[in-house]
Amino acid sequence: MVVEYIRYRVPDREEFEAAYRRAVVPLGRAPQCLDYELSRCVEEPECYVLRVTWTSAHDHLQGFRGSEHFQEFFAEIKPYVSNIEEMRHYEKVIEKNAAATRT
Repeated sequence: MVVEYIRYRVPDREEFEAAYRRAVVPLGRAPQCLDYELSRCVEEPECYVLRVTWTSAHDHLQGFRGSEHFQEFFAEIKPYVSNIEEMRHYEKVIEKNAAATRT
């Protein structure tokens, strides 16, 4: 499992969020995608972070990006690619699992 983080800075928040509401439909159908979350910065509302958990970096780059799901996803977010400030894959090192800490 690998986590991808994409940082955006976008001036038109309403259109960006609407595009992502449409884009997550094919993203969520992709078998390589385990989960996702789009978050907006409280201090700088034009800044966003997209977090996607993939089965692996290879599955993301070779499987998802070569799929019809990617074509549908990319069609929605293409206008915002130039707004990406960072896009990287990360492996979890330390994690607090909220479910495991409940008694």
